[in-house]
Amino acid sequence: MKDNPLLQRLDGIEGRFEEVSTLIADPVVLADQQRYIKLTREYKHLQTLVDATRRYRGLLNDIDTAHVMLADDDADMRALARETLDNASTALPAMEQEIKLLLIPEDPEDAKNVVLEIRGGTGGDEAALFAGDLARMYTRYCQNRGWTVQMSSCTEGAAGGFKEVIFSITGQGAYGTLKYESGVHRVQRVPATETQGRVHTSAASVAVLPEAEPFDVQINEGEIKWDTFRSSGAGGQNVNKVNSGVRLRYMWTNPNTGEQQEILIECTETRDQPKNKERALARLRTFIYDHEHQKYVDDIAARRKTLVSTGDRSAKIRTYNFPQGRITDHRIGYTIYNLPAFMDGDIQDCIDHLIVAENAERLKQAEI
Repeated sequence: MKDNPLLQRLDGIEGRFEEVSTLIADPVVLADQQRYIKLTREYKHLQTLVDATRRYRGLLNDIDTAHVMLADDDADMRALARETLDNASTALPAMEQEIKLLLIPEDPEDAKNVVLEIRGGTGGDEAALFAGDLARMYTRYCQNRGWTVQMSSCTEGAAGGFKEVIFSITGQGAYGTLKYESGVHRVQRVPATETQGRVHTSAASVAVLPEAEPFDVQINEGEIKWDTFRSSGAGGQNVNKVNSGVRLRYMWTNPNTGEQQEILIECTETRDQPKNKERALARLRTFIYDHEHQKYVDDIAARRKTLVSTGDRSAKIRTYNFPQGRITDHRIGYTIYNLPAFMDGDIQDCIDHLIVAENAERLKQAEI
């Protein structure tokens, strides 16, 4: 065990875990919200790694003990030793793979909440209807995971669905799971208005953005121009009688290009105007954070051949073929024929395959 290179890499992990455990209980750290959040995330990751390390050491100890027991005079003891050795040896490779993945630094964005934007693309009314189908699919998926989904704003299509819809999604590891969905989603089906039975192709784009936290970006709130208006969205009669909707305008200078642009954000998420202001501010932070960190995202995409974690938002990533009942993810060659269940939110298997492809790429890059 002393010559085990993986165990050598694990040296000091438990010590750091104990150190972080002490720090997050320190009143000085508790008073520094930014540092506290960072340490809490590190604590959770280290706890998972420490637990895996202890299980790994247990398997190695079982193997060593079984080898000693094989020399025992008692036949029953030898039989028990062989069984223990077989079980531990079988479990060892998967345990080593799990630890290697845990040793790779996490994407700091993965733990964040999500701003999910869906926009109908080419295809007119059919594209808007498909955007509505995607909105329902993601809403169902997130609700099944126990995450909170709130619609921030929407522009409805003339025949139904959405020209554009934006959701706020809150849940543990939301971005780390949903980030694989960014890109262009293509649908092939016969529209309800098609009298000749011809299959039409249309598309919708999905953008999954990590929701920025207050300390992620600097905003001069005194320069924000606020307007209020009566919301026409869902919420009962009361929402139309008060100015609960909010609109903010903010001039922002892109640090990467030096260009100035006015950011316009509307929010009608709740009947409570202060809450809508809070949500609008959160979306402003996310917009700025996303654009300021685009270079970081591009660098990751350039290093990873699969592009599954970042995804070019203009790239076609998936096709939904209704006549064949087929879904194909073009990034990893994944095809299944359970389209009705998939559109009802049963997308975890596809995400799992994307995660496996991503992990294989991460291991290759880390050369562990």
